[in-house]
Amino acid sequence: MKTFKYILFAIVCGVTFTACDDFLDITPEGQIKGDEMLTSPEGIEDALYGVYSQMRNQTLYGQELHFSTMEILAQNLTCKGNTSIEAMGNYEYDNTNVKGMFEGIWTAMYKNISNVNSILAADLVASASKYPYTIYKGEALGLRAFMHFDLMRLYAEQITQNPEAEGIPYATEFSLNTPNFEPLAKNYEHILADLHEAERLLADEAQYVNDRLFMTDRQIHCNLYAVQALMARVYLTMGDKENAAVYAKKVIDESPYKLNVKTDINGDIAGVLSEKETLFGIYFAEFYNNVYAKLQATTSYYSLNPRGDIESIYEQQADGLDYRTTAYFTSVELGGTPTLRLSKLTDSYELQNMGSSRPKELIQGINLIRLPEMYYIMAESLLESDIELATEYYNQVLESRGLSAIKDQTLTQELINLERFKEYFGEGQTFFNLKRQHLNINAWDNATGKEKVIPASKKIYVVPIPDSEYENRL
Repeated sequence: MKTFKYILFAIVCGVTFTACDDFLDITPEGQIKGDEMLTSPEGIEDALYGVYSQMRNQTLYGQELHFSTMEILAQNLTCKGNTSIEAMGNYEYDNTNVKGMFEGIWTAMYKNISNVNSILAADLVASASKYPYTIYKGEALGLRAFMHFDLMRLYAEQITQNPEAEGIPYATEFSLNTPNFEPLAKNYEHILADLHEAERLLADEAQYVNDRLFMTDRQIHCNLYAVQALMARVYLTMGDKENAAVYAKKVIDESPYKLNVKTDINGDIAGVLSEKETLFGIYFAEFYNNVYAKLQATTSYYSLNPRGDIESIYEQQADGLDYRTTAYFTSVELGGTPTLRLSKLTDSYELQNMGSSRPKELIQGINLIRLPEMYYIMAESLLESDIELATEYYNQVLESRGLSAIKDQTLTQELINLERFKEYFGEGQTFFNLKRQHLNINAWDNATGKEKVIPASKKIYVVPIPDSEYENRL
């Protein structure tokens, strides 16, 4: 692919990758090989930190793949009068600005996948057989699977809708050779192979926690439980509910993370990683700046507004007091008119200029996988085979959010979807959940003040692969 070659050329030509925001310095000598930084544990760790730092780029999880583009596609957020955002919300994938956005996502993700493959190609990592190199390799394989999976979810068809669908290039080598497009089913084989190997390599990570700086704060690393949670997510997307339940249950039963109690919900993920529920997130001290401008501020033609019926959605099937309503949304005055803002991601300490007062144990950053998803996966996976147990998992999340358990009501897929929607509003997961099930999208028409239905279709759910990937291919 043309873009992929440009990515590799830029890296090979020597941009530097430090623990902050730069790239790997790779020196070509006949075949591509790692720079000296990849010949020591400290160098490999710096390279991995660099991969995480690139994931927080605004084009990726620092904005577009989290609370912006993905939420616009899901019809959760909008910006009246902003023609680019309106085009995105109308799925005008041929619009110049929309095309540019998705080309940027594609390019940035493959660039970072190349960085991961550079690490995996380093001798110490490629031949890893003992700690800490097994940890490095496990994290890198997990990251490679994580990034490819989101590209597949965005740019390829849903495999349960079309098992024969074409997938994306799955890049497993740091090389100037162009990876071929391959069937989507083959993509999934690659992802599962990477994740199973990552799980094996990370199996004993608990015994090394706090052994060295790199082994602290495992939430901000692609750790064992993150890998298992991603496997649950992948298997569910494939329609393999049996294996999805196996891995979701592993995380629930074996990880140290537990559901919050309802009084912990307020501010739990407001610019920080949830202490109890985050399985994997990215450290990002400046995340507040991205969030404030898009979600908290009310800048005309720029800031994003929640759909007009959002408050009524949280009242649906709600027996009890849903603590998420006040934790996720606030009202601000705009020209004397109360205006609702999605504040669930806004760091309240920064908002009040009290950053220095933030408890030291809180990690600023982006939540990518949280524990409630595992309960929803269990509920969905068991819905047909053991509805009582499915309901038990579903009720545990309800009660942790302040709602009453359902007792006389039969659990349905619609109820699970509703709870998923409420829990993950603003976190970039709703569009993927709708696509996975090929559901119509219930949007809100600001002009009429009424709900409107967007029929499920390939045209809506499959973002076209950038034109540059088909140009000048050998």
